Amino acid sequence: MDIGVRILLAFLVPQVAHVGGQEDGGHEGCVPGFQVKHYQVVYSGPFQKGQALLQVEFDDCAGNEDVKFEVSDPSFHVDGDLNLAPQRDVQYTSPVMFIHGLSAHADDMAQVEVSGLPIQSPHNLRDILGLGQTLPYRSKRSLLVPPMIITENQRAPFPRIIGKLEVSTTDIAGNVVEGPAQLVITVIDQNDNRPIFKETRYTGEVLEGSPTGTTVMTMMAFDADDPATDNAALRYNIVRQSPNNPVLNMFSIDAERGDIVTAIPPALLDRETLPTTTYELEIVAKDMAGSEVGLTGTATATITITDKNDHAPEFTHPLFEAYVNEGSTGVVVNLTVDDRDDPDTGAGRAIYSIIDGDPTQSFEIQTNPDNNEGMLSVVKPLDYEAMSLHTLFIKVENEDPLVPDVGYGPSSTATVHVKILDINEGPVFFPDPLKVTRMENIPLGSFVASLNATDPDIKQTQSIRYAVLQDPAGWLSVNPVRGTVNTSASLDRESPYVHDNKYTAVFIATDNGNPLATGTGTLVIYLEDYNDNAPYVVPSVAQVCEDAHDMNVAIVGGRDKDLPPNSAPFKIELGKQPGLDKTWQVTRVNSTHSQIMLLHSLKKANYQLPLLITDSGVPPLSNSTEVKVQVCICKKNKKMDCSSAHSHRASLLVLLATLLLALLCL
Repeated sequence: MDIGVRILLAFLVPQVAHVGGQEDGGHEGCVPGFQVKHYQVVYSGPFQKGQALLQVEFDDCAGNEDVKFEVSDPSFHVDGDLNLAPQRDVQYTSPVMFIHGLSAHADDMAQVEVSGLPIQSPHNLRDILGLGQTLPYRSKRSLLVPPMIITENQRAPFPRIIGKLEVSTTDIAGNVVEGPAQLVITVIDQNDNRPIFKETRYTGEVLEGSPTGTTVMTMMAFDADDPATDNAALRYNIVRQSPNNPVLNMFSIDAERGDIVTAIPPALLDRETLPTTTYELEIVAKDMAGSEVGLTGTATATITITDKNDHAPEFTHPLFEAYVNEGSTGVVVNLTVDDRDDPDTGAGRAIYSIIDGDPTQSFEIQTNPDNNEGMLSVVKPLDYEAMSLHTLFIKVENEDPLVPDVGYGPSSTATVHVKILDINEGPVFFPDPLKVTRMENIPLGSFVASLNATDPDIKQTQSIRYAVLQDPAGWLSVNPVRGTVNTSASLDRESPYVHDNKYTAVFIATDNGNPLATGTGTLVIYLEDYNDNAPYVVPSVAQVCEDAHDMNVAIVGGRDKDLPPNSAPFKIELGKQPGLDKTWQVTRVNSTHSQIMLLHSLKKANYQLPLLITDSGVPPLSNSTEVKVQVCICKKNKKMDCSSAHSHRASLLVLLATLLLALLCL
């Protein structure tokens, strides 16, 4: 049947032209709004709640803060991740949906086409227009859909009639014949958006002396109105410069591109002569191609005049003087320079170098980062007696190279006189340490060494006196005038104060200058060994089982505090008491050890076995000692019971009595 239908404007579509057509064009840079304005979704079954159908691309060129989205089908929404998703389970939807994005910086519309929807017959105007959730409708005859034009920002009441649409269909059963057709509604843009700069303040810099017309920076504003109209045609202008000298118009701006360039000759763009190195410009962007009725937006551009190295550093004085005590180190003088370039850049930072007068590399110079001064230091102690005046030649340069037409002149070098002040230096021992070799146990008062200390102050006549500073064992004395060292006690190589056969003492020498000065020297005495320590036997206790079949009692060794040849080899033998050899036997194992054996079994008791040990010194030293032999009861678990053993001395009488008793019993 043929019906006449009136189109009702249910909601306004601001700033969108040709709904259902191709996406709008933009201009260079960030264009606030949907970056993609046409999306497609393929229907593959009912939409589930929270199912992400697609992700829209929206940028208001200001961080997308407080952006709100409205979808023509209220069953859908755009979530915080910019995903288009159902708010509930949705069985059907219209073949076309519109998404409206709105923020303080952008107001734009995007279109979503849903393909693959099942066919369903239309029942009302919203179904015919594809604005509800019914399926696309196809008519029997071709649909006549004339284009319609409206202006944005119309006032209520709504809905509002915007035109009339002829549609003819006779298939009530819903059989597909023809269609659907596209309805084109053109929304005419109004100039209702001001130009917006992405930032309120912009910064740039330009090198001093740059040619006229050098680009400093580019200002760019955006207008959300239709870019195909003058509503979004922007023109830029500088309305204020601060400060406004040396000339009012130091910079100019390209009205269409927004490029800020220098507008004064290079000679005037001199950082060192300008009243300031930072200029502030107020920039206005106006739409409507800059006409009087255009809307405006404002931003501030701060431009810094940067430095180039067009001035060489110069010393404030051609000659500097410094005074330093001999023997001391550290900073002796600070050298000052003038440099008209920026001290915080390589064009103004100074680098100092010593170009002559320091063959021994006793000096160094570094730049003080706080004030750009050159800190001249003594790094090796200086000797007044060797040289009392040092003349240095210093050069100063910049970190950055100078511009081609500027060079370093005579004022970039200076002379420094460093005068050495004489101080009373302490005596110096030579050699230090003094090493001598002496035999231990030499008589008291024996000569050990002669100390030699001299005074470096050769231009003065001074006397030196000696004294003992450190003598751990108290063995030495020194003549205070001659410096001769003698023994005041016996030298003992085996003393705990001797390490690796060396005994170390420290002496002090004092001059009679004003004030007094001292120096110290070390004496190292290498002690030769003397056979003054008798050897001894280890271990001092041995154990043997009462019924042992093995008559070996123990292996004993010799020890001696002396060194070879005054120690091993040792001779270990039985004591001189008669009859010991009837029960005991000592056999040599090697140069330091011997084997003690029983010749027959003994009853459980403790026996003191006399031994005699002799070293190899010349003359040799012997030592009579005893080894305690415990004869114990040995149990099956290999434990030895020695607790109740009685002590007996293996004397001759006891052994003889034992032997006689044994013979009588035979």
